[in-house]
Amino acid sequence: MENQHIELARPIKINKTRLERNLFTLASIGRNKQSGIDRSFGSPADQQARKWLEDLWQEAFGEETKIDPAANLWTGIKGKETLPPIVLGSHHDAVPNGGMYDGALGVLLATEVVQTLKEQGTSLRHPLKVVSFSAEEPNPYNVSTLGSRAITGKLTEKVLQQHTHSETHKKLTDTIKNLGGDAAKLSSCLLKQGDIRAFLECHIEQGRNLYDSGTAVGIVTRITGIYREKIKIYGEANHAGTTHMKYRHDALLAGSELNTAFEKIILGSYRDDVVGTIGYMHVLPNSANIIPGEVELIAEVRTPDQHILKGMIAALTEQICQIEENRAVRIERKVILNQDAVQMDSHIQQVLKRVLRSANEPYLEIPSMAGHDAVHMAAIANTGMVFVPSINGKSHCPDEKTNMEDIEKAGNVLLQTVLILDKECD
Repeated sequence: MENQHIELARPIKINKTRLERNLFTLASIGRNKQSGIDRSFGSPADQQARKWLEDLWQEAFGEETKIDPAANLWTGIKGKETLPPIVLGSHHDAVPNGGMYDGALGVLLATEVVQTLKEQGTSLRHPLKVVSFSAEEPNPYNVSTLGSRAITGKLTEKVLQQHTHSETHKKLTDTIKNLGGDAAKLSSCLLKQGDIRAFLECHIEQGRNLYDSGTAVGIVTRITGIYREKIKIYGEANHAGTTHMKYRHDALLAGSELNTAFEKIILGSYRDDVVGTIGYMHVLPNSANIIPGEVELIAEVRTPDQHILKGMIAALTEQICQIEENRAVRIERKVILNQDAVQMDSHIQQVLKRVLRSANEPYLEIPSMAGHDAVHMAAIANTGMVFVPSINGKSHCPDEKTNMEDIEKAGNVLLQTVLILDKECD
């Protein structure tokens, strides 16, 4: 089965011109003076984008958008049989000063695939739905992948009630309600195993694998595991001018030493699918004339291999013990995230390969080193992901770009994959 070519279901193609127009229209919502996009969850731009999507979908499908308790947006077309739907989608929110393709591409490409099938009069056995998830990106409420986690039961109403906006202190549950959701109804509306037959997400790679190899389409094999721990270093604050160097217990120097030791541990894996970052550091008292007495930092490791992760944590523990002894500081650690890698569905991967081979289109099989809504959908449905190249590996910035030719190829691959899954899946 893996090596055979297939006859593509029908010579149907997506409308590249319409898709490009929709991409640039959505990108105009939240556009800032730096040409980036500010469209964080709950913001006026988020609300405007939601209204625009609802109008777009009403025109394309003649159906009102349904909003679930997590404020996720749903639309689509009916199927001939009483079967669980095939769902395509991603998210429409953006990081501050972000790009126009991250998330938005997946929503609008899903829309284009379903609209093309509807216009062609293609009758499917399964219902075919489009979803735009709420708050996939980090936001002022400090809850990412909110929509997919909440609707699959990984975030409860109780947890959501504990979050407020970092500046306005508005309750997250109030914002969800303002957007048409209702966290109080979550527990009675959760997606369960069997509710969705398959979920497909197309996304920019946000890395350089496809771009460097000149390949238009990537089949995601798995989504990396993410491990984070909060580390607090307690030294001794003292006068920066009068304290001899030999008497210092500098928490910031200890943190800097930990950072370089951490980098050496990551590099020692000799694997491209293992990365580590200390991207957050808070120094107290943070004054030019006071020796830093306390430092808080967050260390993150991304790897699809739990065995590799365990070895790295052990090596980090050894380095921390040495730093404590050498610098006479105290270090406390707390794990704040330990999310296992998630495998993408093998059948969907095989269908994607068959479609690409029949179109004589090269592809790469690659892991995703970023998290996605697909991680959480995989818990309740057969899930697959398709990547398109990020030019120069750029993402989460105004320079983010993907060629429309590559997007068109991915869209036609998704379209044919939907037609095959509709035939092969019950």
